[in-house]
Amino acid sequence: MEKKYRVTLTEEERAELGKLVSVGKTAARRLNHARILLMADASAQGLRRTDEQIVEALNIGTRTVERVRERFVEEGFDAALDPKSRPRIPHKLKEKLKGDLVALAKSDPPKGRKRWTLRLLAGSLVELKGHERISHESVRRVLKKMA
Repeated sequence: MEKKYRVTLTEEERAELGKLVSVGKTAARRLNHARILLMADASAQGLRRTDEQIVEALNIGTRTVERVRERFVEEGFDAALDPKSRPRIPHKLKEKLKGDLVALAKSDPPKGRKRWTLRLLAGSLVELKGHERISHESVRRVLKKMA
């Protein structure tokens, strides 16, 4: 089957990738992407490996190889080497909720409990205050910032 995204490197690109891999002083993901490009190179001097061979040699996922190939063809050399930044997930807790959490944490724990736990605080916020689902990790972050 013919590949939709064929990697053909120039001499300069191949030299830069070779130097990058041989020095090995950069992020592991960037090194893996460089190795993928070198192995997938379909030019006359390239290794011309299939995706399956690259996956086996580098012990990475098939989708990773496909995405690096695609980014090289669509966006260029630098975009293929550097991974896309992942969007940060915004905190779900609003200011009113933070106030409720601090007030609840300062109150006495429920009957039969010696102290509040993060999971207990999260569950009580949902139950008592009618808030949506809240993770104990969000509760921890808020309390850490308030301390």
